[in-house]
Amino acid sequence: MKIAIPVNEKNTKSGICPSFGRAPWFMIYDTEIKKESFLDNSAASSAGGAGIKAAQLLVDQDIKGVITPRCGQNAAEVIQGADIQIIKSQGEDIEENIRLFENGKLTPLDEIHAGYHNHGK
Repeated sequence: MKIAIPVNEKNTKSGICPSFGRAPWFMIYDTEIKKESFLDNSAASSAGGAGIKAAQLLVDQDIKGVITPRCGQNAAEVIQGADIQIIKSQGEDIEENIRLFENGKLTPLDEIHAGYHNHGK
């Protein structure tokens, strides 16, 4: 199973980015082979619709779960429409969140916000 986490830098020590759509990178972690890779979030610099574009980027990567501290309504609709789980992160530690996820200790993100429209302007 591949999961995605919005991250601040292209390494596992950088921390989870609090902004889903504007995260500079997504770490893609394959739980079967225990390996990570990093995907440049080309949507981060969009003038608008960054969350939707970022969500579609992950859908195109065949992701099955997203671990994030928060997610906007429009992005959530794209993610959930593709049957991808949205999971609430705990703190900023990437490796700890992966461990918690693999041990079934993370819960679904149920507080979807309206979004930060025009954030890129």
